Amino acid sequence: MGAVRFARPTAKYDDVLVFYRDVLGLPVLAQWRGHHGYDGVVIGLPDTSVHMELLQHGDPPLIPERHPENQLVLYLRGPEAVAVAARRLAEHGHSPVPAANPYWPERGAVLFEDPDGWLVVLAPWVFGEQSPPAG
Repeated sequence: MGAVRFARPTAKYDDVLVFYRDVLGLPVLAQWRGHHGYDGVVIGLPDTSVHMELLQHGDPPLIPERHPENQLVLYLRGPEAVAVAARRLAEHGHSPVPAANPYWPERGAVLFEDPDGWLVVLAPWVFGEQSPPAG
């Protein structure tokens, strides 16, 4: 397999783009407006091997109901990296939210909601490279 992309709809395209691109600092790999009625952006997670496509279509866009286990987990390189990202989110008006699953906070992860209300987990270890902190 060369790459993986997942896509999800958004009702707040501009706000979600700012959240992932400007606040979290993830790269935009592609972006379009009005392509057959779709606005979209492809965000690198963190590069071209894994990416997230965010789409807005329709008026109003139809968004699936959110669920506490629908999460984007960003594995960062240590607690300091989580603190930097969390501070940056706080500076832009985002507050941490409680986790439904205690696994994450027990291991030092911090959760935030993106502008659509979907959860972003900032985890302080890199999955597959390091063991998670003891919980």
